[in-house]
Amino acid sequence: NVIRLLKMLTFLPLEEIEQYSTLEGSKLNKAKEILAYELTKQVHGEEAAIKAREAAKALFGSGNNHENMPSTELSQTDLQDGQITILELLVKCGLASSRGEGRRLVEQGGVRVNDVKVSSFSKTFSANVLAKGFILKKGKKVYHKVSLK
Repeated sequence: NVIRLLKMLTFLPLEEIEQYSTLEGSKLNKAKEILAYELTKQVHGEEAAIKAREAAKALFGSGNNHENMPSTELSQTDLQDGQITILELLVKCGLASSRGEGRRLVEQGGVRVNDVKVSSFSKTFSANVLAKGFILKKGKKVYHKVSLK
């Protein structure tokens, strides 16, 4: 229960917390955001809490606001025969130090493209797909925007 946690773990005034107790469903997410911010501020400091909030907005907020997300812009010279493999892409983006590490990530189910799991390390991306751009995800927390110049 978010309200109970706000009361126990934050220093917010009880009157302010009570305002959130009437919220339901997706409107309760505002209280969850406040809880996350307040706890991060207590543990890591206000600067880290602000950075975490901005990163969360960039990743999960409305629209395609990916300004704060790390990105790689590939050129035609990065492609072989007009395409690039997932392993080469992971290395170029710095998400894997080698093709071998990239292979292990894919085999363990730790790579997603636009939230679709990559199940084969022989997966390739054409220039047309790269030109539209996509989000490459490693594990649960590492996001990377990929596009073609």
